[in-house]
Amino acid sequence: MERTCLRGPMRDVMRLNHRIVHHVCSTENRDHAERNHQTILSNAPSLKKSQAFSSGPVHASTSHSTAAILPQEWKRHRSPCQSHGKADSDNSSIECDDHGAEYIEARIQCILSDILKKPDTEVLKQLLPAAISEPATARDSQLIVQASFFDCGGLAIGVNISHKVADAATLTSFIKCWAATARRSSTEVVISPVFMGASIFPQKDLPIPMLPVDLIQGESVMKRFVFEAPKITALKAKAISASVPDPTRVESVTALIWKCAMSASRSNLGVPRKAVLSLGVNIRKRLVPTLPDNYGGNYAGTISARMEDHDDLELQGIVSRIRKDLIEFGENYAKITQGDDISLAICKTVEVFGKMATSKDIDYYTCTSWCRFELYDADFGWGKPTWLSTVFTIELKNVMCLIDTRDGDGIEACISLSPEDMALFESNRELLEFASANPSVSV
Repeated sequence: MERTCLRGPMRDVMRLNHRIVHHVCSTENRDHAERNHQTILSNAPSLKKSQAFSSGPVHASTSHSTAAILPQEWKRHRSPCQSHGKADSDNSSIECDDHGAEYIEARIQCILSDILKKPDTEVLKQLLPAAISEPATARDSQLIVQASFFDCGGLAIGVNISHKVADAATLTSFIKCWAATARRSSTEVVISPVFMGASIFPQKDLPIPMLPVDLIQGESVMKRFVFEAPKITALKAKAISASVPDPTRVESVTALIWKCAMSASRSNLGVPRKAVLSLGVNIRKRLVPTLPDNYGGNYAGTISARMEDHDDLELQGIVSRIRKDLIEFGENYAKITQGDDISLAICKTVEVFGKMATSKDIDYYTCTSWCRFELYDADFGWGKPTWLSTVFTIELKNVMCLIDTRDGDGIEACISLSPEDMALFESNRELLEFASANPSVSV
């Protein structure tokens, strides 16, 4: 593995750190893939986040076992490099040093289509920078990128970025800028992320309550489910009610997943329980005045939908609950101007949510949606991605992450539950009526 420091006109783009996604790319031959890769490096000095790209023909799969071959054939080389920024000793702020981002290369001696045939979480983790599992490295490296080259000429790009300074919109803005820069188009306007957080959220001491980490950490099993467009259309029809005559894709899929997860929990416990769902919301267009999509940072709010222990787990009612909270969230933020007011509003939201989530008699779930961020449009010069996926590198319970399928109409869901709840969840008949469990990725 080789670590390279990336610098250039985009260095100011990188003041980031977030969760993980990868890009899986396939090209006609390995030499072509490597040349494009070098172009990316020379033109994109700072990288961060996770995504998956893939394009071009994927060679026929072999009989190799990817689960066994990836760790055995992984080759890594390093050269001295420092990250573009690092957290201070108490992990409360980031010191920018403009030294660039970390870049890692790996050689994978297997065929990319082996991985796409039946994506496996443990295999996918190896396509991400290994260092992100080390707390000190994760703290000191706000952005880490790993490019994995396969024997067939395929390429997987894994990006890790800190959520403290970047959200999904910032990741999208950065990836699009990076890809456009790599293409070197003379006619295309490259829109870089801009970081104006200090003018919108002035630095000050705020009473932000710290939620205990064990809310989402714990023994868990992660599974991938795919909701194809025709199934989502049927699901939306089932979710229609007088209060929500036009349920969205995300509302419908989120409601079904949450319903099935709550049902599994209640069955395993033997008693009904209250539940709260934290759903991330992009607040850029909800502020007054609104912010451009390329405003970099972590402009995310949270709604907290709640189900009482006596509530029926009925799809229409759950969709209505989510829609009601989204409307109230939008109305509240529309009344807030930028500055101290919004900072205090966010703190208040976290405080209210924290009180519900830390209650011992409530099941806590969290959902983040990356749908409609158009990450599949990222073309580094060899075509658009074949597949894009999120991956959890640590065990998280009761977490769901939604992302578009390649056609933009379906949804892939990565869902992490306790082993006991997942056993019931993945066999839920209503879920399987609309979703496929870990299907092969078409190329």
